[in-house]
Amino acid sequence: MLIIIKTISLLIQPLALAVQLTANITAGHLLIHLISSAALGLVSVNIVLSSITLIVLFLLTILELAIAIIQAYVFTLLVSLYLHDNT
Repeated sequence: MLIIIKTISLLIQPLALAVQLTANITAGHLLIHLISSAALGLVSVNIVLSSITLIVLFLLTILELAIAIIQAYVFTLLVSLYLHDNT
């Protein structure tokens, strides 16, 4: 019984990591999409406010890139640890 539980645990860990990574990527893309839509809508109303929104969008894109690099490192590290546990 303990072997079955341990096997299921080892199979679920990478799946949970993949779900977390997918959720983080989706949330970042959704936020960038929403802010860019707001900036596009503000162009006809107020050009200064639209410019500020575009600057925020640019900074958010840089943050998203940094988070992607960190997530790639953590994903690689955890997959390596999971594979080491399985061998």
